[in-house]
Amino acid sequence: MKKAVFVFLLALFVCGVSFAQTAVPEGFVRIQGGSFVREGQTVTVSAFYMGRYEVTQGEYEEIMGTNPSHFRGPNLPVEMVTWFDAIEYCNRLSIKEGLTPAYTIHEQDYERTVTWNRNANGYRLPTEAEWEYACRAGTTTTYSWGDQWDDATAGQYAYYENNSGKGTQEVGTKQPNAFGLFDMHGNVWEWCWDWYDTIYPAGNQNPTGAPSGSRRVFRGGGWGSSVDNLHSAYRSRYNPYDRFGNLGFRVVRP
Repeated sequence: MKKAVFVFLLALFVCGVSFAQTAVPEGFVRIQGGSFVREGQTVTVSAFYMGRYEVTQGEYEEIMGTNPSHFRGPNLPVEMVTWFDAIEYCNRLSIKEGLTPAYTIHEQDYERTVTWNRNANGYRLPTEAEWEYACRAGTTTTYSWGDQWDDATAGQYAYYENNSGKGTQEVGTKQPNAFGLFDMHGNVWEWCWDWYDTIYPAGNQNPTGAPSGSRRVFRGGGWGSSVDNLHSAYRSRYNPYDRFGNLGFRVVRP
């Protein structure tokens, strides 16, 4: 009898550990792996966790101790962040939570380079392929909500030039996409890991972009964007050292 009770308790303990290890982190959505078609090629990504919201100013200031944003408010998305700011945020957040940082930052002769440890369990920026897969949320339409571009429809999901009041708005106040992610269209543009290339990331399994370049990719459109720039497939880029007033980010983790 005692042996049976011991075995039962041991099973509960093991199940409890397993559950804790697979629990979705607070504020994140589990994105199951899958595929989408882009420019005639099928792109496949593995499963990952993605922040339900864009990183807010309150979250950023807690980790970084600064707030570069022009429009101020703790629940507004942080903006005017460089790509390197976003990388540093990911590392500091990982360290705070006892995770292995995903990035190593190298500095030499006033130049900075970043190496990504893909075996790390810490926070990082999404690849461009991961971002688009998450944005599309299983759709093949122009936007994650469909093909309708009228203000009445787009305004349910996105803050952009026609409804933003010429500034950022609180995260999570529009409708989410089918994956439960908010503001994938509009509010602020979002940095991705990839170097920009005129050709969409080569490779059909977890592509990570060009090996080098001068601009990093950002996606999604912002508060000042036209509805055309909110497309799930729309791409843009910027110098990773420079600040752009309509540019923020969200984070992912394995």
